[in-house]
Amino acid sequence: MEKHECVIIGTGPAGYTAAIYAARADLKPVVYTGLEPGGQLTTTTDVENFPGYPEGIMGPEMMEDLKKQAERFGTDVRFGMITKAELAEIPGEYHKLTVDENTEVLAKTVIIATGASAKYLGLESEKKFMGHGVSACAICDGFFFKGKNVVVVGGGDSAAEEATYLAKLCPKVTVLIRKDHWRASQIMENRVKNTPNIEVLYNTEAVEVLGDKTVTAIKVKNNQTEEESEIPADGFFLAIGHKPNTDIFKGQLEMDEVGYIQTKPGTVSTNYPGVFATGDAQDKVYRQAITAAGTGCMGALEAEKYLQEYAEEVESAQIET
Repeated sequence: MEKHECVIIGTGPAGYTAAIYAARADLKPVVYTGLEPGGQLTTTTDVENFPGYPEGIMGPEMMEDLKKQAERFGTDVRFGMITKAELAEIPGEYHKLTVDENTEVLAKTVIIATGASAKYLGLESEKKFMGHGVSACAICDGFFFKGKNVVVVGGGDSAAEEATYLAKLCPKVTVLIRKDHWRASQIMENRVKNTPNIEVLYNTEAVEVLGDKTVTAIKVKNNQTEEESEIPADGFFLAIGHKPNTDIFKGQLEMDEVGYIQTKPGTVSTNYPGVFATGDAQDKVYRQAITAAGTGCMGALEAEKYLQEYAEEVESAQIET
């Protein structure tokens, strides 16, 4: 069974940044890509808010750059998915990870960078226009719809926040809520109501995303009257939540009710020694590529410190005996 100083699970900005720092610290990290190498940014077209790319860059191209940078320092990037994790509670012991349900590897430190997946409606047309008018992140993509009309789906705080953000850029924002009321907090609901260029349609569901190469309209249905209509729009934003990809750690790592891994304040350390959670697997507030990269750096630095402290403890114990 292979033994490693550091295994990184996931290859988004958090995973690759962790790999860069871990490799430069000579931890010889092994990275498992998961089923979607590069993470959510591989479904994004233009990325214009990541420092260092003044002209912007395509999401998949940016992830390839990060991969090359990690490999430059000796990172071993492997295509595979961690399907089971048996984490050790005693400091210094190896954590056992199962790859693709049949191969086991041991790791002294584990950096979790599995990210989160946006929830979608499940429409075929939604998939067709992903990255070409359909988005799950207003802060990431809202700039591209400046001066255009957009539709937001969702009735919680996230939808209210995205709608008010887009209202600063777009002449009209239409919010679709399938029930007859908001689920959002009162303060967020009031913020929407006090924004004149936001229209809220209750008891309304999206039926189909219309367009040719890009989105041109959203077909909707009133679920009370069954009446269908079309809303002209250039953008369709989904704000119905995210699901962190952390199921394999349930029952071991401390999580909130949704599944985001809880870390110790000011760190990315979990309740298990030598296990660190980074990126969208633990961040339900910002969910940006740059913040994910920052926590990836933290994970590698904390892993290096953990290994150093354990090595010193072992050396001290050997001297005493």
